[in-house]
Amino acid sequence: MVKNEKRLPLQKSFKSSSYFTVGRNLMSPLRALDTHVEDARTSKNSVLENEASTNAPYSGQFECETGNYHTFCPISCVSWLYQKIEDSFFLVIGTKTCGYFLQNALGVMIFAEPRYAMAELEESDISAQLNDYKELKRLCLQIKQDRNPSVIVWIGTCTTEIIKMDLEGMAPALEAEINIPIVVARANGLDYAFTQGEDTVLAAMAQKCPERSKNVNLLETTPNNISTASNTSNTKFSKVEEKSLNKELVLFGSLPSTIANQLQFELKRQGINVSGWLPSARYSDLPALGEDVYVCGINPFLSRTATSLMRRRKCKLISAPFPIGPDGTRAWVEKICSVFGIVPTGLEEREKTIWANLTESINFIKGKSVFFMGDNLLEISLARFLIRCGMTVYEIGIPYMDKRFQAGELALLEKTCIEMKVPFPRIVEKPDNYYQIQRIKELKPDLVITGMAHANPLEARGITTKWSVELTFSQIHGFGNAKDLIELICKPLRRNKNLEKNKMFSHSTTFAQ
Repeated sequence: MVKNEKRLPLQKSFKSSSYFTVGRNLMSPLRALDTHVEDARTSKNSVLENEASTNAPYSGQFECETGNYHTFCPISCVSWLYQKIEDSFFLVIGTKTCGYFLQNALGVMIFAEPRYAMAELEESDISAQLNDYKELKRLCLQIKQDRNPSVIVWIGTCTTEIIKMDLEGMAPALEAEINIPIVVARANGLDYAFTQGEDTVLAAMAQKCPERSKNVNLLETTPNNISTASNTSNTKFSKVEEKSLNKELVLFGSLPSTIANQLQFELKRQGINVSGWLPSARYSDLPALGEDVYVCGINPFLSRTATSLMRRRKCKLISAPFPIGPDGTRAWVEKICSVFGIVPTGLEEREKTIWANLTESINFIKGKSVFFMGDNLLEISLARFLIRCGMTVYEIGIPYMDKRFQAGELALLEKTCIEMKVPFPRIVEKPDNYYQIQRIKELKPDLVITGMAHANPLEARGITTKWSVELTFSQIHGFGNAKDLIELICKPLRRNKNLEKNKMFSHSTTFAQ
């Protein structure tokens, strides 16, 4: 195979470029046309129109290759969603291969009785010899008898797509029979990344959220206000409180309860109350949605949920950076405050305190380089955080990126690069692994963040790697988890440094003997 020189940037040219010149003059006519088309598509019903975002497109180099997707199956989202939604039951409708994957990936034995199960499709199901409705009804009645969940989530797979199983058509009739809501999510292997399984489930669950009444006046319905109505001095709200009370905020994205409470507390310190989460811990606590509700995402892989909330539920999207790292968390809170008309206080000092606590780890990774091969759609946020820590990001590979949903994150990435006086990293969507390996061989980064499929082969060639799946399942959101986030990056670098020391010591001992 002939090496494609166009896709292999030289290390020398990368390091010699200035942060002003890189990317700004690289917009080709095709890229400009693409930007023009995207702007033309933004109408009153579009996602960004609801939020009136003014974020400019990314000024750095953006490429799209034609590589294959190397990722887990999105049905792996069951592993964390069934724990988040405590009164749910997940039924994965697929083949034995899907069952083997869940058994191995989740590591939960059958005797532990987890709140998920497999509906295995056999030859008689695929050949339409059996009635799908009757079989699913039998399974759902058994689930109701054994567990009695508040909601059953059907997870479609590749097989249900191929045989055109009408899950959406069967669900309404069946839930009327068994009196349990059924959410249908097609989290199949046709997605770009395994994290989009959660995106599919939340987009489907958004349709089950109750409708918010348009004539809700929080100032009148608050119990404290009713009890003190006679005292006019007690019923007077400040302008900030009045603005925040007249607007409702719903956050979407699955996080552990402790992390969700931390983010909720950060907003509460600024006078903003979170009216609900999608998903909620219990199905009955799903937030009410409507035209006057503002929504904001927690993770960058939830673009389908954002679109569903905007177009189908008529909510208003707050296009903010994501709360990953101290800088991202501060920008996230500040953006929400700006929409609610509140001037944030104490965020700058809080961010400085967090950075000060990370000094030792920052000094260790400062000046080192990192290369993202792309796996979980968290790459943009992680690259921005590592640039702020002083690392050089050669390339950000990402399976898929919704530029509109990540507009706030891209703007913060640019701002970070300019402040740190480093080149804008190149973003490669749907990267080709062959060309990536060639670029890694040429650039020689200190660390490669990649999926598990490529980690061992790269390690065998002397390249330090980090599993991106660890960053997916670790607690990395908010101010309080910045230490854990940076330690995840430092760990493989420290490990290899210790191995090199041990090798040198063993060689010196052998020579002395």
